[in-house]
Amino acid sequence: MYLENVRHAPVQRAVEVHQPTPITPAIHPMPVMPVQPGHVPAVASIVLPDGRIVTGYAIDHPQPTPTATPPAVSRAAMNVALGGVGFLAVCGGLLLLTSFIAALTTFITQLIILAAVIFGGWIALQVLGSGSQGGTTVHIRKAVIKRNHFHG
Repeated sequence: MYLENVRHAPVQRAVEVHQPTPITPAIHPMPVMPVQPGHVPAVASIVLPDGRIVTGYAIDHPQPTPTATPPAVSRAAMNVALGGVGFLAVCGGLLLLTSFIAALTTFITQLIILAAVIFGGWIALQVLGSGSQGGTTVHIRKAVIKRNHFHG
């Protein structure tokens, strides 16, 4: 038998309604939650769409731990910049140090030249200035030394 042209009437099913079973309260006492002194949890009331009011303590949702925001400039870039500043400070100090050493060398050279001029002028006065000033005259004659005896 072929059932190709047979139409079926819609099937009606019975609707089942389930009524919630009320929960009877427990007979034994509820445990007491420890509360910090001076801190009373907030009580919240919610109105349901059918008009019932549900009241209870508000639950604080755990907040995620704040993550450290990365700095606007990376640490490597900051280290390179600080290294550059330090290098420039060292170069400036070395430039001042070399300038100081050059100035000190020039000063010592000038002191040596001044001492040579003063000492040379004093020697020149001693040698050239003793012509007729009444100094001691020493005559040197030829001495003969024979067998450890001086014959003069």
